[in-house]
Amino acid sequence: MATAITEIFKNQNKTTLLDRYILKQVLEMFIMGVAVFTSIIFASDTFITLIKQISLFGIPFKVALMMIILNLPQVIVMTIPMGVLLATVMTLNNLSLKSEITVMRACGIGLNRIAKPIFIFAVVMSIFSFVINESVVPVMAKQSKDLALWALGQKNIPEGKQNFVFKELSEDGGLKRLFYVGYCENKILHNITVLDTSKQGTIQVLQATEGKTSPEGWNFDKGAVYTIGEEGKILNTTLFDESIVKFGLDLSKELNKNVAKEMNFTKLISYLKNNTADDEQKNILHIELWDKLALPLTTLAFVLIGVPLAITPPRVRYNRGFLFSILIIFTYYLIRALSISFGEAGSLVAFFAAWMPNIILTIFGTYLYYKKVYTIE
Repeated sequence: MATAITEIFKNQNKTTLLDRYILKQVLEMFIMGVAVFTSIIFASDTFITLIKQISLFGIPFKVALMMIILNLPQVIVMTIPMGVLLATVMTLNNLSLKSEITVMRACGIGLNRIAKPIFIFAVVMSIFSFVINESVVPVMAKQSKDLALWALGQKNIPEGKQNFVFKELSEDGGLKRLFYVGYCENKILHNITVLDTSKQGTIQVLQATEGKTSPEGWNFDKGAVYTIGEEGKILNTTLFDESIVKFGLDLSKELNKNVAKEMNFTKLISYLKNNTADDEQKNILHIELWDKLALPLTTLAFVLIGVPLAITPPRVRYNRGFLFSILIIFTYYLIRALSISFGEAGSLVAFFAAWMPNIILTIFGTYLYYKKVYTIE
C-alpha cells in the first residue's frame, strides 16, 4: 500500500489523484455520519415529540409522522457539520494509522496540501447547508406548523355524530367549558351551546346555529352570548352574525412559535424591522437571525479543529477518531446551549450568543492546526 501511494504522489502533474483519494473516503464517511446522527436525533428527540403530540394534543399518528418528516431538513442542517467532522477525523486518523500520511510527507506533501480537499469539501457543505436553511427549511417549517394547527383545530370534531358533549378542564381539574353540539356534517358544527365558566363571578352561555374550528379560534355564525351573574341574572346579551372566540387550545401561541425558522435571513431582517415585539422576543429573534449564518459555518470550525486532532502519534495504534468526534460535538453543543441561554436571558449580546461556539472552536482549532503543521516534532 505504501509503495503504491509513493508512486502516485511522486508525479506532481497528477496531484489531483490525492484529492480524489481523500475525498472518496471523506464522502463515504460523511454520508454515514449524517445518516447516523440524523437517526440518533430522530430516535431520541423527534420520536419523543411524536408521542407527546399524539398523547397530549390528540393529533393522529399519520399527521404527527408527516410533521416529523417535514422537519427533516432542519435536522439535516444540524447534522451536516457533525458528519463533516466525523468524516474528517475518521479519514485522517485512518490514513495516519496506516502510515499513509507519513508516506505523503516523505514525498514532500505537507499537511496543508493533505487537508486542502477536506477544507474545500467543508466550504461546499457550508454553502449547501446555508442554501437548505434558507430555502427548504422555511417552507417545510411553515407547512409543518399549518399541519399542526389544522390537526389541533380538527381534533374535537367527531364527524357524523349527533347530540354529543365534550368538555375542557382547567389546570386544577375543574370544569372550564362545556360544549354541546346538535350534529356535525362536513366538519361544520350545528346547533351549538357553550357554557363558559372560565371568568370568575360570571357565566357565559353562547348559542350559535353553526360553527367550525380554525387556527384563529372557533368561528360561530348567527348566535348570541348571554352573560349571567352570580345571582342568576342576565347581565348582558350580545347578538352576532359572525364571531371568533379562542376557546380550547390557544392556537395564537402556536402561530408565533418558531416564527424565525419559517423565514430566511432577509425576510427575518424585514420582520424585525416591521413588527413591534417585546424586547425579550426581539432578542430571541436576533439570536435566531445570527444563528442562520453561524450554524452552517460551524462546518469550517469543526474541520479546523478536527484535522490536527486526527493526526495520530506514531505510538498510538488504534483509531480514536470517533471518540474525538463525539467529544468535539458534545463540547460544541454544550457551549452553544450555554451561550444561547445567556443570550436569551440578556446577559450576552445576540451576535456573540450565536457566534460564541464558533469563535471558541476556531481559536482553539487555529492554535492546534498551527502547532501540528508548523511545529517540527
